[in-house]
Amino acid sequence: MTDERLADVGVLRRLLIRPELGAVVGALVVFAFFASQSAVFRSLDGVANWLDPASTLGIMAVAIALLMIGGEFDLSAGVLTGTTGLILVTLATEYGLNVWPAMLVSLVVALAVGLLNGLIVTRTNLPSFIVTLGTFLMLQGLNLGVTKALTGTVQVGGLREAGGYAGAQAVFAGTVEVAGTSFRVAILWWVLVTGAATWVLMRSRAGNWIFAVGGDERAARAVGVPAARTKIALFMTTAFAAWLVGSMMALRYTSVQANIGIGQEFIYIIAAVIGGCLLTGGYGSAIGAAIGAVIFGMADKGIVFLGWDADWFKFFLGAMLLLATLANRLVRRYAEEVRH
Repeated sequence: MTDERLADVGVLRRLLIRPELGAVVGALVVFAFFASQSAVFRSLDGVANWLDPASTLGIMAVAIALLMIGGEFDLSAGVLTGTTGLILVTLATEYGLNVWPAMLVSLVVALAVGLLNGLIVTRTNLPSFIVTLGTFLMLQGLNLGVTKALTGTVQVGGLREAGGYAGAQAVFAGTVEVAGTSFRVAILWWVLVTGAATWVLMRSRAGNWIFAVGGDERAARAVGVPAARTKIALFMTTAFAAWLVGSMMALRYTSVQANIGIGQEFIYIIAAVIGGCLLTGGYGSAIGAAIGAVIFGMADKGIVFLGWDADWFKFFLGAMLLLATLANRLVRRYAEEVRH
């Protein structure tokens, strides 16, 4: 005879306590709405259109989700995408460096920023919100000041003529033909990043550490979890994602403005929250964050397809954030009841 305590936690209940459940439901609702209103939206060309912004947003949202599960925030992630792009284009155009070494230099700078954020947070115990807000302001000032000093303007361009551009562009900003429709390579990078992050969270010791330090750092330290190293690695992961997205944008548009990426950090956080991450840490999923990015992409392009005023997109973001936060709270409460 089956124990009732075991019978209660069936497949349905396991699905109901998944952090990405709300995002999946939300994505289906948003898709159904826009697809019913616009034939273009549900066409293959339409899908390619709204997966485009979702891909770069999704890469960052997944990295931010890992950090949030670990109990921290990174408000410098958005402006860091601009910093890495500016370094890449400046080195390749103003100093004649090949695109590939220029990308390597920008990667080293990005990882150094992530390492610095992580060290300050773990060594001083200051809130990551404050630490990365300071980094955000410093990077914003550097982006503007250095770009103006080197070029006399707030924009750096001309990457297309740089050596190594064609190969780097094909790898990071090219397109892939599917049934006669062009899909951005960034979508493949997004899937790869999401898959890797999901594996780390669900199948590796590092994933256990991330959940542990986000749930209760003191208890995690007591059982031998390397909390400081884990958090530093998470900050460096968001920095890597910022480098990847910044490089993609630079290679795609061949120019970068000094103010690019500012404000995007909140969009990344919102996507992660919609995907099931809690602001208190210790709960969430990479797949949920990726689905949150899909919702953003569908809403962003769906509103355009329907001919609505773009200002409605901001209203949509606010509404989705509130609904997702409420849903996540209910799911978490239900999950705790099931476990007990």
